[in-house]
Amino acid sequence: MRASRLLSALLLLQSRGRMSARALAEELEVSVRTIYRDMSALHAAGVPLYADAGPDGGYQLVAGFRTRLTGLTLGEAQALFLTGLPGPAAELGLGALVSAAELKLAAALPPPLRASASLVRDRFHLDAPGWYKQGDASPHLGAVADAVWQQHRIRARYRRWKEPTEVTRVLEPLGLVLKAGTWYVVAGVQDGRAPRTYKVNQILDCAVQSERFDRPVDFDLAAHWRGYLAEFRARLHQGHAIVRFSTSALERLPDLVGADVRAAVAETGTPPDPAGWITATVPIESLVHAEGQFLRFGAEAEVLWPARLRARIAATAQALADRYK
Repeated sequence: MRASRLLSALLLLQSRGRMSARALAEELEVSVRTIYRDMSALHAAGVPLYADAGPDGGYQLVAGFRTRLTGLTLGEAQALFLTGLPGPAAELGLGALVSAAELKLAAALPPPLRASASLVRDRFHLDAPGWYKQGDASPHLGAVADAVWQQHRIRARYRRWKEPTEVTRVLEPLGLVLKAGTWYVVAGVQDGRAPRTYKVNQILDCAVQSERFDRPVDFDLAAHWRGYLAEFRARLHQGHAIVRFSTSALERLPDLVGADVRAAVAETGTPPDPAGWITATVPIESLVHAEGQFLRFGAEAEVLWPARLRARIAATAQALADRYK
């Protein structure tokens, strides 16, 4: 275990440069005291590293030092080949580079690991878009990705859902996120507000500007995206409804509603009545959305509250009955 940790610490210093003892401890999930001992062990083994004191100090390898490590385990070699995403890489214009990198990696592996890792591509395939979707059609994705790499501002004409539906923004693209087959760009704006999220496929025109921008040193794309998703989910649900579900409806929950509604049913559902029906309090986005959602169950679900939602569903059901007379 310690040998693996020492190797991980060496690779961290080689890839990231100077790191404080606390940063290394957090990354390796050990105590700072353990890091002190590990650094002493690496130095005693002849690894050329030194420590700088002070608030901006830390451990660092001597400039130019590179270690050649070939100790990949079987699982690590297989995992590396699982990281290749040919579809998204091709959309970003990096498909050829990914293929070349995989060829070089395969050539560098010992024969037993090479044979095992090659099985991964034959047996695992990632298809990111959901069912009934063809993926993202984003003609300006390449330009946006290039601006992200080069830290160039972009002038974008963007289509949004509210009025005015088309706006022009000068954006400072900080990162790209692929979510359920759709690309999003997280970008700063020049009015000092926090970075915002835009669908790349809603960019109607995109012009990369010549001037570069300074990327915030404390910006963390993954952390920003987690916060964005949490805020999105908090805004999504505007209320709740009390609904009865039959046994048949409960069986169809995974196909007809999202994880949030399923979790609410599991948490708030009452014991089944003699006919097998339960009553649960579930979150809803809006009356319009909830009407369509619960109509999917047909007669196997009954909205008890709010009265306005119950009335909407009753009116729609009556209209359907009249239509099919």
